[in-house]
Amino acid sequence: MKSLLNKKTITIFIVLLAGISTGVLVGAFFAFTHDLPQIQTLESFRPQAVTRIYSADKMLLSELYQEKRDPVPLESIPRYLTAALVATEDRKFYKHSGVDLKGIARAIFKDIRAGEFVEGASTITQQIAKTLFLTPRKSIVRKIKEAILAFQLERRYTKDEILELYLNQVYFGSGAYGVQSAAEIFFGKPVQDLSLAECALIAGMPKSPSRYSPLVNMDLARQRRDTVLKQMLTMDIISAADYHQAIAEEIQLKGRNKKLNRAPYFVEYVQKKLEEILGAAKLYKGGLSIYTTLDLKLQEAAQRAVDDGLMALEKRMDKNEIQPADPQAALISLDIKSGGILAMVGGKNFNESPFNRAIAARRQPGSAFKPIVYAYAIEQGFTQNKMILDAPVVLKGADKNQDWRPQNFSRKYLGEITLRKALAVSQNIPAVRLIEMLGPLSVAQFAHRLGIESNLAPDLSLALGTSEVSLINLTAAYAVFPREGKWIEPFGVIEAVDHRGRIIWSAKPPKRLVMTQAGAAIITDMLEGVVSEGTGRQAMTLKSTVAGKTGTTNNYNDALFVGFSPAIAAGVWVGRDSGGTLGDKETGARAALPIWIQFMQTALASGSPQQFDLPDNVSKVRMDPQTGLVAPQGSKEAVWALFKKGTEPN
Repeated sequence: MKSLLNKKTITIFIVLLAGISTGVLVGAFFAFTHDLPQIQTLESFRPQAVTRIYSADKMLLSELYQEKRDPVPLESIPRYLTAALVATEDRKFYKHSGVDLKGIARAIFKDIRAGEFVEGASTITQQIAKTLFLTPRKSIVRKIKEAILAFQLERRYTKDEILELYLNQVYFGSGAYGVQSAAEIFFGKPVQDLSLAECALIAGMPKSPSRYSPLVNMDLARQRRDTVLKQMLTMDIISAADYHQAIAEEIQLKGRNKKLNRAPYFVEYVQKKLEEILGAAKLYKGGLSIYTTLDLKLQEAAQRAVDDGLMALEKRMDKNEIQPADPQAALISLDIKSGGILAMVGGKNFNESPFNRAIAARRQPGSAFKPIVYAYAIEQGFTQNKMILDAPVVLKGADKNQDWRPQNFSRKYLGEITLRKALAVSQNIPAVRLIEMLGPLSVAQFAHRLGIESNLAPDLSLALGTSEVSLINLTAAYAVFPREGKWIEPFGVIEAVDHRGRIIWSAKPPKRLVMTQAGAAIITDMLEGVVSEGTGRQAMTLKSTVAGKTGTTNNYNDALFVGFSPAIAAGVWVGRDSGGTLGDKETGARAALPIWIQFMQTALASGSPQQFDLPDNVSKVRMDPQTGLVAPQGSKEAVWALFKKGTEPN
């Protein structure tokens, strides 16, 4: 009886102990797993990928990313690379169920002896669990969670799926995440083109990316590569002949620059626009393809023209002892038909000064503002043969208690001249008289309709370009004239495409009609006169139909030329960030126009010669530019001038 009682007591104790143990284990399991992430999210998971920005002709301009990563399928990765990574990181990968128990026991023993975490013993599956779902902080609790997640991953996914995810996630140092990115950064080639030696070098990096990157320490990288090759030989992954050939191969780094520098001012401009439109997360992590309006050939021509123009100017400044000789320049080019930005140079050197003078700078345009005044006059019914007095004048200044005595740049006065002549030779007094007739507030409002965004002081000096404007606004305003009176907001991005090839955003630039077709055609004709008869004569060397206007500010602080062909508009500004002088006689014609001409030589070379479109309600008349009358037969001074039908001179 006593024996039976003891047996019963022991049985109850064992059952209770088993129950308590089971409860503890279940409780511990739930304690460790209640806050674990759901691995089902991997089904919709896509690693961060590089966003690429392309020119209009599909040339790569730049890459945007937070982590340089280019996911590739497992079948695109060389067998040697996958085998090498498995050999160095997790030899039993194809045998274990996510956790290497012997490895963990060995690691725990070493950690206890060292008194700290010295060995991780993580399998490839555990590394994926840690990278995607857990924090990098080392602790016993994190290791247990890591193991549980690894078991779950192994149950849900095949070994090849786990390996592909790992190969696209693992960090290889020097900013390279994933094998494709590593191949490009270190060797400048796709991963499928890597040699055995290159595969071994990349496979050796995850152990300590900051130490074994060849961009950090070539000797350590070579030693690590050779160790990996030795392991591959020992495990019969490669033959002895392959081993000796790979050991003898020199490491030749031909990595592509992480940041391309083809159009840095334009790329940054596009970047900021896209951050506003798409958000930073999608832009830098989404692996998008961004197609832009930029013409790479024109961009390179613009950069050359700016470089050459500034070099020539700096030599003149040195000769004239103007120190420091630190001129800057900007160039913006727009497609007349679409409004798209074809080229953008925001300064001499982006790395030294990323400030974009084509977009963000506000400078006085000088006489380059006059076409806006004359365009408004034409819209108000003035004709280009209207006579206006070019003579000294005294006017009420902005300060009512002080008179204003504007002067012509040349200090010469021509008496009664036509509007066409006044604009062509850029006389100041006729422009001031004209804005007085029109009203400066009305001219300022018209300029805003043409896309000028900056504040314009509504006083008479506005006619001489004393209010600051941006180069892109001014160039877009000029583009209205050959575009038959339509303003289009300049834009740089055509469309954004996601990794599946779906268009997620496309450009719809604002447009509006701001001038009559006849008025736009007439001011275009007058600006052709600036080139053929006035301050823009150098542009006659282009042997093409072009129009435009020079601009120079007081003390030669700013030099501009803004002009256009039937297809392309371009604006050039030259000046100093400090606002100082460029030097005596450094006018728009001398400092800016040569840059514009050099750029337009490339822009005009690719297309057949064109003429500006003429609406039906205008006609051309051979006019005497001095008198505004129909020119007599045989007159050498005669020019063809455009008029609205019914307003032509008799």
